[in-house]
Amino acid sequence: MTESKDTRDYSLTLNLPKTDYPMRAGLPKKEPELIKRWEEMELYKKLREQGKGRKKFVLHDGPPYANGNIHIGHALNKTLKDMVTRSMQMTGWESNYVPGWDCHGLPIEWKIEEQYRAKGKNKDEVPINEFRQECRDFAEHWIGVQKSEFKRLGIEGDWDSPYLTMRFESEAVIANELMKFATSGQLYRGSKPVMWSVVEKTALAEAEIEYHEHQSDQIWVKFPVTGAGGSDATAVEQLMDASVVIWTTTPWTMPGNRAVCFSPRISYGLYEVTQEGLPDDNWVQTGDTLLLADALVADVFKNARIEDFKLVRAVTADELASLTLAHPFAELDLGGYQFEVPLLAGDHVTDEAGTGFVHTAPGHGVDDFEVWMSNAKELEARGINTAIPFTVADDGFYTKDAPGFDGAQVITHKGEKGKANKVSIEYLKQAGNLIGLGRLKHQYPHSWRSKKPIIFRNTPQWFVYMDRDLGAEGDTLRGRALKAIDDTRFVPGSGQKRLRSMIENRPDWVLSRQRAWGVPISVFINKDTSEVLKDEGVNARIFDAFKAEGADAWYAEGAKERFLGTDYNPDEWDMVRDILDVWFDSGSTHAFCLEQRDDLNPKRQGVGGDDYVLYLEGSDQHRGWFHSSLLESCGTRGHAPYDAVLTHGFTMAEDGRKMSKSLGNQTFPQDIIKQYGADILRLWVASGDYSEDQRIGPEIIKTSVDSYRKLRNTLRWMLGSLAHATGEEVALADMPELERLMLHRLVELDDLVRMAYWDFDYKRVFHHLFTFLTVDLSAFYFDIRKDALYCDGKSSVRRKASLYVIEQLFKCLVTWMAPLLPFTMEETWVSRFGEDTSVHLQQFPDVPAAWKDAALATKWEKIRAVRRVVTGALEIERREKRIGSSLEAHPVVHVTDVDLLEAISGKDMADIAITSQITITDAPAPEGAFTLEDTPGVAVVPGLAEGQKCARSWKILPDVGSDPDYPDVTPRDAEALREWDADDQAA
Repeated sequence: MTESKDTRDYSLTLNLPKTDYPMRAGLPKKEPELIKRWEEMELYKKLREQGKGRKKFVLHDGPPYANGNIHIGHALNKTLKDMVTRSMQMTGWESNYVPGWDCHGLPIEWKIEEQYRAKGKNKDEVPINEFRQECRDFAEHWIGVQKSEFKRLGIEGDWDSPYLTMRFESEAVIANELMKFATSGQLYRGSKPVMWSVVEKTALAEAEIEYHEHQSDQIWVKFPVTGAGGSDATAVEQLMDASVVIWTTTPWTMPGNRAVCFSPRISYGLYEVTQEGLPDDNWVQTGDTLLLADALVADVFKNARIEDFKLVRAVTADELASLTLAHPFAELDLGGYQFEVPLLAGDHVTDEAGTGFVHTAPGHGVDDFEVWMSNAKELEARGINTAIPFTVADDGFYTKDAPGFDGAQVITHKGEKGKANKVSIEYLKQAGNLIGLGRLKHQYPHSWRSKKPIIFRNTPQWFVYMDRDLGAEGDTLRGRALKAIDDTRFVPGSGQKRLRSMIENRPDWVLSRQRAWGVPISVFINKDTSEVLKDEGVNARIFDAFKAEGADAWYAEGAKERFLGTDYNPDEWDMVRDILDVWFDSGSTHAFCLEQRDDLNPKRQGVGGDDYVLYLEGSDQHRGWFHSSLLESCGTRGHAPYDAVLTHGFTMAEDGRKMSKSLGNQTFPQDIIKQYGADILRLWVASGDYSEDQRIGPEIIKTSVDSYRKLRNTLRWMLGSLAHATGEEVALADMPELERLMLHRLVELDDLVRMAYWDFDYKRVFHHLFTFLTVDLSAFYFDIRKDALYCDGKSSVRRKASLYVIEQLFKCLVTWMAPLLPFTMEETWVSRFGEDTSVHLQQFPDVPAAWKDAALATKWEKIRAVRRVVTGALEIERREKRIGSSLEAHPVVHVTDVDLLEAISGKDMADIAITSQITITDAPAPEGAFTLEDTPGVAVVPGLAEGQKCARSWKILPDVGSDPDYPDVTPRDAEALREWDADDQAA
């Protein structure tokens, strides 16, 4: 700040910021150093010691699948979890995060089978436990890879002892949970249509399904009426000559047809074809009469290539219910289709598409199955066999229950369409019962692993009853689950309705999978009675063996004899060879992790304790982990395993499209971390609304980088200024108003931050703190106080008060942001307080309520409004190059608003507006004065400051040089220099 070589270098006398804290973060290099620091100081262990005796807040980890590098969805998920646990720990809870992995199941098994196929090996020729070991080794490898990647994100947790579903102890508990269902009578073996992957040869859960566009064959088929009831002979005769028409997009299910459904809420009619001159090969001929829903008649006849038709008469629901039909294949010489086909009322039938009648194959659809079984007693009374045929085998080929379809396949092992539809359509043509044929593009279920279409097929599976009484009348698994949902907090609240609707409408819970890598359904069934063995001694032997040897014990030689012991004849019992669905595995994590670990074992608020358990996953887990955990816990314990459920959306590309390799729009967390650092990725998470789908890409990340730079620069300035702090406190009453205003803002932010963290609203935390840092502090408070901090003497109360306030700001802001940006806040904290401490061992500061001053805040809102007009006017002056800095200005401020004028009365507005001089007047402003629309009653006329420029503070004032000892500075600077020189001489 020296003006010539002959004058004193006053810059040496200024209290300018001093810090080694780098402006450039260098996060890709710095963050691994901090991870190593945390490991060496045993931060996780220190956190657990710190939390002893506190109430527990347990974020229970939904296990990721151990089969590949983490993706951006993993990064979002794990970062949110880390923000939860860190913030809860810093607000007085013991918040221990134990990560976990889902290790069993088809994806890993599928990978090993791929390796086998590449080597020409046959899985069926490999001993099962040898195959299972290869699956275990595969999972173990990827657990190590993912663990390293998660730790690089800054996730703090028990990485040395995570939970794994494939640990022997875990497998033992999972099997034991299954045996609890068996012992209580909730488990049963039945047959139902399940979603089946021919490619993977296993049943699939709803959570393993995704929908893609698929082109299906669509057909319109006649079912000739063979019987009709009623007293009106003419009406009966009309119906006996007619056919009911159905529409389906699954011609291959026709061999499994056993009924046709209608709705009593729909109006139906008997329609006659009146069109003359139809070709002989037309599938519908003149005089044919068809039963159709009135709303769909035109569409049906269009697809049947019929233009002229008429309504013969309306047909009532009672008439329809009395009808008996023939199967469309009945007249063919196939054998096996000469049975009665009844008409059944069904709630699932609509007149929105099709014909108003629904082809019903109870072995190939949930609705079909439910309506068939609900009418079973009545059908049996009519002499109709209600056995559901097994028409399709696990490889997609037809069985003997589909006469005439030998060798035909629905879907091939490659997931391609087989010849089944073609064969069925040809038979329908031969029988004269096909009236329309076409193609339809629609959304169809596919396996999310193989990406191939699935089918619904009737298979023997293991189920848990949803509606069987468990004790008192009405005490069912469904009822327990619905009550538990009502007792659970959901964030966002829409999740509650979503999960409730799924539980309300779901069928019995299918537990079985026909695979090898998983926990077996460890029960025995009697060969004669099919009853499940319920024996605590047998169950205990199974549990002990699994705990010592893992679930491989089930497949070891002599296992049946070992577990049955001497009390049962092994020849009378079968071991179940199916494995449990992996959702049962992960749904049991509360049993083998939460309840078994001494460092967790919460006594939940939901069941009378003080602890709190949160489950956090993506919104797809309403049908996955949230769902299976709820059912498992309600079935074995009577309540949910959690107090709260939090869901986040999915991550999309920058343009809003789904990420895909083919589109080249993928963003990988590893790339962001390598280029920018994990805290940039975490800032992206913190600044977005995770409850909706997120977007990410290069431009969005650049925005996060820019925000980070502003944040870091402000923290760096605070550290530099605090280098001059002595720790001296200033009484609140002795502080200038501006300092008291900042302390008041801390009180406001403390309430907001704590509430937002409890609400898991990290966007609110970040945006309020970022705005406070950049707007309230950097662009306002710090901007104003730089002059006092740099130039005031050390005895200045204003300077002391400012340093004290900056210290409080620093402690609050760095701890408040530590859960969001743990690397940067650790680096910042250590720069201030030394290497022997960590911000993550701090609690959020207790902000004194005495600092709150709402009246002062209201007053300063008015002062800042006036200031905005002044700075707006000076910005134009700078832009037009009439001034270089605001210290060259002497604005005249016309304030005609009485409230605003009163607010600024007695204030050093030159100091507040960062000008050398200022004039405040209540006189009306001249024409052309600068104004802002949002601040009426204030106008500014810019002017130039008069006097001499201070060589130290650069203010332009008439009293520069009035102190003869310091002839080129202001009296304020002269006094500061006098203190400086006295200290220098004393030293």
